[in-house]
Amino acid sequence: MAGPMSDHPSQASGLPQPVHPMHTVEIPSSVAMVSLLGPRDELLRTLERQFPAVEILVRGNEFRMSGPSADVAIVERTIDELLAVIAGGQPLNRDAVERSIAMLRAQTTERPADVLTMNIVSNRGRTIRPKTLNQKRYVDAIDAHTIVFGIGPAGTGKTYLAMAKAVAALQAKQVNRIILTRPAVEAGERLGFLPGTLTDKIDPYLRPLYDALHDMIDPESIPRLMAAGTIEVAPLAFMRGRSLNDAFVILDEAQNTSPEQMKMFLTRLGFGSKMVVTGDVTQVDLPGGTQSGLRVVQEILQGIEDVHFSQLTSQDVVRHRLVGEIVDAYGRWDTKTAHAPTTRKAAGERRRPQ
Repeated sequence: MAGPMSDHPSQASGLPQPVHPMHTVEIPSSVAMVSLLGPRDELLRTLERQFPAVEILVRGNEFRMSGPSADVAIVERTIDELLAVIAGGQPLNRDAVERSIAMLRAQTTERPADVLTMNIVSNRGRTIRPKTLNQKRYVDAIDAHTIVFGIGPAGTGKTYLAMAKAVAALQAKQVNRIILTRPAVEAGERLGFLPGTLTDKIDPYLRPLYDALHDMIDPESIPRLMAAGTIEVAPLAFMRGRSLNDAFVILDEAQNTSPEQMKMFLTRLGFGSKMVVTGDVTQVDLPGGTQSGLRVVQEILQGIEDVHFSQLTSQDVVRHRLVGEIVDAYGRWDTKTAHAPTTRKAAGERRRPQ
């Protein structure tokens, strides 16, 4: 079904190759090989790219591997994890293979299969689940703590997974309502210049929350749930003076809160409620001189029982694979410019307020 890899470094250099024993992994006959190898052997090619020093042959329902023992051991464990994912009823793709290998290389205590088959909520045949180890730890933290902060770059699933947990909690009757809120802060734009009423002006800032809801709840039931107050989507200013009991409350884009707004929000916590605060401290859109409440709160609440801070990184980005590389590139650029001579600003170069 697939031949051996060629053009190994040792072959290209003309040096004699070390002799490695052949290891064989037999796949149960109940597993369709195409589900493990992927269409046109795409998943097998992914394994080969990840382990260029390992020669991988597939004959019938057997994998035969030869190469450095450490690499072969990880390939064998990867195959076991992928079989467990298939047994859990989840189809494989290139992303799942690469993430499984990354977790095995990092020698995490959690099994990749446990991460990739953890179901949070299902709707219309689609199941929402974590895709990285940090995402699973973030979801586990939401189960274990009353207040959780999910901090990380765009595309790491901070808000999406929190909303999935909120919907699951509502369906399980652990809470009576879901409250989703965001600060209405402009990202280089001016709210007052938008046309329409106050509601019309605010809706664009809340639109990402509505979009996520439509992935998790039947769209036709959302207006009914909102009319009944079971689901509320509102700007942060609407939270002032309230006590939120028996609710799952999510504050999104929390980097755009002031320290005073963050304190106001956190003190809305009522009995039987859970709060998740999400944000990216590298994308602050507050006016110059205003400190981000999300940055300050990490110092204020660190170490308080039942409050947890989950840190996600570019390795947890689950959007297009370029998004993670873009996040890393901007991080390097920020580090470089932070140490640049201050005379650059005098030439008219302005940086976003921190």
